[in-house]
Amino acid sequence: MTRNPNTGVGTVSAQIAALPTLPMAELWTLWDQHFPRRPGHRNRHYVESRLAYRIQEQAYGALPTNIRKMLVEAGAKHSKIKSATGRSTQTLLMPGTTLIREWDEREYRVTVTPDGLYELNGQVFKSLSAAARHITGTQWNGPKFFGLRGGKEAGR
Repeated sequence: MTRNPNTGVGTVSAQIAALPTLPMAELWTLWDQHFPRRPGHRNRHYVESRLAYRIQEQAYGALPTNIRKMLVEAGAKHSKIKSATGRSTQTLLMPGTTLIREWDEREYRVTVTPDGLYELNGQVFKSLSAAARHITGTQWNGPKFFGLRGGKEAGR
């Protein structure tokens, strides 16, 4: 790795290029240096991508607020993933988002797929409500069940 003589650390591009070659133990050591706690899942690709972003953020600074807002708005405008939640505002969930819910002393993880569906233990559902119905065996408002919207049923 090429080292910067001023800091003793490799260049940003060299640090990022090295991430896929590092053993997971070293990735976790890096993670602990950059973040206050570890993620709930152990997906290598996620760890590498978050570390790469953080390394760049520290080297070049965070995105300005106006640029970040513009990107969020552009993503929402052009996203094919729009799940309406009734008459209220839309809930937009990015692919890869994992919703975690404990029900009947068991933890369930529902992940948003790239095509806007919801995956639970290998089974794919068209809506969060369908996933919630599968978990509980009863009719539920999916966003409320997963805590995305308030309401007296959210903690049911």
